[in-house]
Amino acid sequence: MPELKVSAIKEGTVIDHIPAGKGLKVIEILGLSKLSNGGSVLLAMNVPSKKLGRKDIVKVEGKFLSEEEVNKIALVAPTATVNIIRNYKVVEKFKVEVPEVIEGILKCGNPNCITNYEYVTTKFYVISKNPLKVRCHYCERTMEEEEILANL
Repeated sequence: MPELKVSAIKEGTVIDHIPAGKGLKVIEILGLSKLSNGGSVLLAMNVPSKKLGRKDIVKVEGKFLSEEEVNKIALVAPTATVNIIRNYKVVEKFKVEVPEVIEGILKCGNPNCITNYEYVTTKFYVISKNPLKVRCHYCERTMEEEEILANL
């Protein structure tokens, strides 16, 4: 199989092992299309992968992810791996993990939920990681992957 070749980044983050077709959603939820530091963003889609068959990869120059951003990625791409790059070398590598409790990241899909009309931080409990299913702390609405992605 031919090898994928892309330019290295000096400082930044590489998000690997994103399920094929989810790379654009990762860019969207992280707001990378509005990156103001002058760094580049590279999206490789539908790349061959031994682990997933096909995968997407996102490389972000000059940006390091917060815990909240990593948790967002976990909701979209639970198989993703985050690589921290410094001086062209991987200095840290870890798999994202869906947290047991999700706070302040997700909107509740229930229009009558208190979080949608009062200033209350959202809170969800993860019922299932595969397939992803969460329950709202306030109204107890259960949301599955499609609704979760729509409310990120």
